[in-house]
Amino acid sequence: MSLYSEDIVKKYELEIGTVEVYKNYMIAYLNEGIILSLERAYELNGISEIHFGNRDFAYIAVRNHSYSVDPFIYTHTQKIENLKAFAVVSEMEMLKHSFKIEKHFFGDKPMKMFNKIEEALQWVNSILNK
Repeated sequence: MSLYSEDIVKKYELEIGTVEVYKNYMIAYLNEGIILSLERAYELNGISEIHFGNRDFAYIAVRNHSYSVDPFIYTHTQKIENLKAFAVVSEMEMLKHSFKIEKHFFGDKPMKMFNKIEEALQWVNSILNK
C-alpha cells in the first residue's frame, strides 16, 4: 500500500519529473526549473488516456520546486472531458500567486490549491465520488 491508501498502478519517470498513476487520479512531481509547455502537457494527457480512457479522473500537481507553466496549456486541459478535478499542492508562497493566474485560464472546472497532499486527495475523492 502506498501513502495514499491505494496501490500505485504505474509510475513514470519522465524528463520533466515523476508521474504516479492510481485508480482514479494521477500525481505529478515535476522537476525544478522545467518549462511545462503544451508539448509536455500532451505527454501527461497521453498517460491519462492510457490509464483512464473515458473514465473520470483527477490530476494532482505537487509543486515542491519552482518551474514555469505555460498558462495556455489550461485551454487544452479544460477540454479533457473526463478530467473532473485539478489540484495543486504547494506551500511555496510564490506558487500560490502563480496559481491564481493559472486558474483564470482553466475555465469553470474545479481547480484548487492545497498545502498538503492529504487535503488534495480528500477534495479530489469528494468530487470523483459525486
